[in-house]
Amino acid sequence: MLRFCSGELPLRAAKTFHFSEGGGEYNIARSLSRSFGESTGIATAMVDNEIGHLVHHLILSSGVDTSNIIWRKFDGVGRECRNPLYFAERGFGYRSPKATMDRGHSAPAQLAPGDFDWDTLFSSGDITWFHTGGIFAGLSESTSELALEAIQCARKHGITTSYDPNYRESLWMSRGGPKAAAEVNRAMAQHTDVLLGVSPIFHEAHPPLECRELISLMEDTAAQLPSVKTIAASSRVIHSASMHDYCAKVWHNGEIYHSDQYKNAQVLDRIGSGDAFGAGMIYGLMHGKAPDEAANIGCANAVLTMSTPCDSTLCSKKEILSLAATSTSHELR
Repeated sequence: MLRFCSGELPLRAAKTFHFSEGGGEYNIARSLSRSFGESTGIATAMVDNEIGHLVHHLILSSGVDTSNIIWRKFDGVGRECRNPLYFAERGFGYRSPKATMDRGHSAPAQLAPGDFDWDTLFSSGDITWFHTGGIFAGLSESTSELALEAIQCARKHGITTSYDPNYRESLWMSRGGPKAAAEVNRAMAQHTDVLLGVSPIFHEAHPPLECRELISLMEDTAAQLPSVKTIAASSRVIHSASMHDYCAKVWHNGEIYHSDQYKNAQVLDRIGSGDAFGAGMIYGLMHGKAPDEAANIGCANAVLTMSTPCDSTLCSKKEILSLAATSTSHELR
């Protein structure tokens, strides 16, 4: 998606915008590529017009491979197929951040089973990890089916899979709400090695959970999903739009691990910080880190992302790993 950010001003008062690229699954690929130096790629669709090529150029600049982008013909108006946009307001103090989506009739939402040759992609030997999530699966009935097709094929080829059961109310308002989202997430989770979050899976969307409630939910989820090896869930306490506490819990093969806690982390832009946590967690697990170490990397990536504009980390691997390796209790002021 092409993101337009109004900076310090509320969207309704904006006069100028800063633009960048963003999107749930893409943010993880971008962070792994740009910050951690991993080889990543995306499979999506774009409309062949100037906006599509602008987003394409931004993706290329992040180092993410674009060879599996499907280009759709532009109808001259955007009535049949469009490139998705969204408008972001950072928030400050008591003013919460806001995101206004404009993605009706978008090219990604029209993707369907059969659009990609997953068997050829996953048998190439070039791919070791596949990730998708509830944002893409929530775009339409056909993307739910495509996401399931992809993750099943990845598992068939022995590729590690991860899934973020991210829930956005706007995506499910006309598709059955949290209950329907949970059904899709359950189907996806059956073929997942690593879950980046737990709600909604077997339950409807939850408000922020206390520590014991989160651990209980993770254990309940793991008991019903024997294929899942790791469940990682970040959690935050929001003092204001500009200050958060941030930490994570991990269930791994029956054991519970706790990440470092960042207290009073100052926030410039929180959008994308959950994806940054996922990217850091994936990086750690890919490189054989213990679950708590991987979670520390994820949390460090998240709080650094919150200190920068845009959806994804602009910091280096050295900065992220250095922060992750510091003491187990942080007070950032």
